[in-house]
Amino acid sequence: MGITTLAWLGMAAYAMHILEEYTLDWRGWSHAVLGLPTEWSDFYVTNGIVVSLGIAQAMLAPTLPLAVLSYAGLEFINGLFMHVVPFIRTRGRFSPGLITAVLFFLPLSVTTFWIAWSSGIAGIGDILLGLAIGGLTLAFPIVMLVVKSWPYFRQDHA
Repeated sequence: MGITTLAWLGMAAYAMHILEEYTLDWRGWSHAVLGLPTEWSDFYVTNGIVVSLGIAQAMLAPTLPLAVLSYAGLEFINGLFMHVVPFIRTRGRFSPGLITAVLFFLPLSVTTFWIAWSSGIAGIGDILLGLAIGGLTLAFPIVMLVVKSWPYFRQDHA
């Protein structure tokens, strides 16, 4: 299996992940467990961007493997730190997205890293950079959720 196929599978996995999160009320869980001030509109916009990034990384796979490694990094970090770790920390409270994180994100991202490394497409440094970019990609909308309520960024006052 090549890096392009894995990139498209990663995009498909993310689509299934979004469906799981939406159907099982990720917003309510994020309020209760993570304390994030999320609204459904935040969820829609963020995931629309994630889908766009997923399509772009799959299309760029043959010429820019770092895009694929970054998307795999996003899936790995999202799966581990936004679903598996909270599930463990809350002693088994279900996290919407956990099923697809465990069944798709973690195995696909590890497989993507392995194939990229073993085929010579990427070195360890490239994989670590992909993880870092993926982590920053995940962190960006979370940071935006937090800072949007700060007085400096609010647009409803003079």
